[in-house]
Amino acid sequence: MTTAETHHHHPTVLVIGASGTTGSRVVAQLAALGCEVRAASRRAAPREAARRATPQGGIRPARFDWYDPATYAEALRGADALYLVPPIGDPDPAAVMLPFLDRARTAGVRRVALLSSSAIPRGGPAVGRVHDALPGLFDEWAVLRPSWFMQNFTGDHLHARSIRTGGVIATATGDGRVGFVDADDIAAVAARALTDRAAPNTDLVLTGPEALSYDAVAAIITQVTGRPVTHRRLSVQQVRDHLAADVPADFAALLADLDRSIAEGAEDRTTDTVERMTGRPPRRFARFAEVELAKAAELKTR
Repeated sequence: MTTAETHHHHPTVLVIGASGTTGSRVVAQLAALGCEVRAASRRAAPREAARRATPQGGIRPARFDWYDPATYAEALRGADALYLVPPIGDPDPAAVMLPFLDRARTAGVRRVALLSSSAIPRGGPAVGRVHDALPGLFDEWAVLRPSWFMQNFTGDHLHARSIRTGGVIATATGDGRVGFVDADDIAAVAARALTDRAAPNTDLVLTGPEALSYDAVAAIITQVTGRPVTHRRLSVQQVRDHLAADVPADFAALLADLDRSIAEGAEDRTTDTVERMTGRPPRRFARFAEVELAKAAELKTR
């Protein structure tokens, strides 16, 4: 796929997880490209269903709940393409996602872009099973496998909260580096994957332009915000215990094991996928911090 391949069609796209970190951005980018967008979430109510038009496309809310198959048919009605965000926190998302994808294919969906993770290979655990099934279900598909989000350091994420409350980022990643990626760049790739004339028909590992250790991240945040932030190095067991206060024990163990993988170098890579798909380089973490974290710090002091 080259950037010379322009947007040759404007499909009607059902965006699942439309209120989430990537989904909300995918909705906006698809509408700007002229697509009709069904913005699916559990909270969409009939009274919200008035069309929100943009100069190019339109957005309509759609009620969708992974665990309520009665919501499937209306959400899928008229959809040509699908942006697929797995149900959050479900250890076996394939159990609900694969029956839904069968329904989607029957309803006429031709192209699917699935959000997975750089840490989960095809055929791997959880959403890796959905990745493995996708090429057999649809002729046009893509699997987005982003690295860790830059947005993990903003909003209500655990790292963002610990930065605000204690000036600390606590991990078991040691000196391991991560190719942190901006959710805006993920959404830009998703929009291309859903609208370009030729579907990627592959998985796309998405990173920022550089791999950074958490020590380096803490130093950048300190420099940008003027507030000291340090990386506290914990053991895998300490991270597991720390997270278990907020999330189920098995999920805490999974997250702690991901830290261990980072420490071992599993995420120490960068790819050219964002630039290849969108025609522009991905945002650097320092620039993200200048715009997003400095803005948040400024709001806090007002």
